[in-house]
Amino acid sequence: MTTDAPLPPHRAEAAANARFQALVLPYLDAAYNLAHWLTRNDADAQDVVQEAMVRALRYFGSFHGTDARVWLLAIVRNTFYTLRARHAPELARDPLDDDHHPLVDPGPSPESVALLAVDVGALQEALARLPETWREVLVLRELEECSYKEIAAITGHKMGTVMSRLARAREKLREELTHRPKEGRRHDLR
Repeated sequence: MTTDAPLPPHRAEAAANARFQALVLPYLDAAYNLAHWLTRNDADAQDVVQEAMVRALRYFGSFHGTDARVWLLAIVRNTFYTLRARHAPELARDPLDDDHHPLVDPGPSPESVALLAVDVGALQEALARLPETWREVLVLRELEECSYKEIAAITGHKMGTVMSRLARAREKLREELTHRPKEGRRHDLR
């Protein structure tokens, strides 16, 4: 005879912690990678990931087992924007955050441009200079290999917005990498 009696609280908590570790912790590197590209700072990225992991553990009961990576990356992104808004409210909204830009033909991908002898440092600098909303979709797509649908779920934007931002980000990155300014001059992408 089997019973469906609930687990004692300590066993239920242990089971939830084990499930959290199995489902969420494998994506800790992806969480840090996204946080680092958003903050552009090691210490801040660690703070964002730490706060995001606390939130993820606290709200793990609301996770329904769809895609732990997308769920965690959405928490990391939201944590970044929440912390940034707390510390710098005037920076909370990106002036380029709108849906009124046409799609641009993406042409060669950033990877193929990068393979044309662009060093890693130049690529990192060019990515860091992209507007935040463009950088996040580019990092999610090209570095974290998220689908458009996953990026839309992570960012909370429509898929068309994701595609538009990604096309604009690729275009600006391609321009930056193929027409790099001379040493010592800074090129503003905005």
